[in-house]
Amino acid sequence: MAVRVSTSGGSLTQTAYERLRRDLLSGKLKPGERLKINDLCSVMALNLSAIREALARLTAEGLVTAEPQRGFCAAPISMADLTDITKVRIEIETLAIRRSILLGDITWESSVVAAYHTMSRTPRLPEKTQPPEAESWSAFHSAFHHALCAACDSPWLLRIRDMLFSQSERYRMLSGLITGNNRNIEEEHRSIMEAVLDRDSDRACALIADHFERTTNYLITANSPTSARGLPKISRRTGAATASRVSKSPSKRKIKERLSEA
Repeated sequence: MAVRVSTSGGSLTQTAYERLRRDLLSGKLKPGERLKINDLCSVMALNLSAIREALARLTAEGLVTAEPQRGFCAAPISMADLTDITKVRIEIETLAIRRSILLGDITWESSVVAAYHTMSRTPRLPEKTQPPEAESWSAFHSAFHHALCAACDSPWLLRIRDMLFSQSERYRMLSGLITGNNRNIEEEHRSIMEAVLDRDSDRACALIADHFERTTNYLITANSPTSARGLPKISRRTGAATASRVSKSPSKRKIKERLSEA
């Protein structure tokens, strides 16, 4: 029987939130999977109140869905959803970057350079190959993109930006994508950093848009009938989808059937 640690309610809720969020982003909790509160309490050794509050926060972020009489589920995934997230993300991110470039000082510039340096010196390895105590490339990648927007003076804009980033990361991590074929992702990041430091808003925004679109296009291409990647099944319609794996050598017909299911 799991032993529940005695601590404050707020700390328990934060612990539950962070663990559930990590499992949702990594795909450990699969898209469409039912999230049974009693089971989560047992597995995580936390009380019912902490789990409920954490799930409510994750529902507000769009990582969990809540339905009357059915409870909570990990949010479904779809190609339509990924495409929409990318379009909105470009609009929000470029607004935040323009504000950062306008308002950022030398301290902000230094933080951008430091975040890029740390990310560029960290090996790009799949999450499952990382030691549990290691800081992954994904974490430093997130820190770099956050640093680019950190001088923006709109808390709401940054909140929305963070939500969209998390949604995009979920798709990337579910696919196991670290970098696309024939793609120099380090050069893309360096070019974005240089445009920001040059205070060239138009170039920085154009590079960010291209950077996001390349990742989305790669994920969509990886789900095409000609791809042999073992990606989660992503619905072409907005609806429930599970993370069952596509076999390494599936037939073209079978992949089309899987991609067309809701």
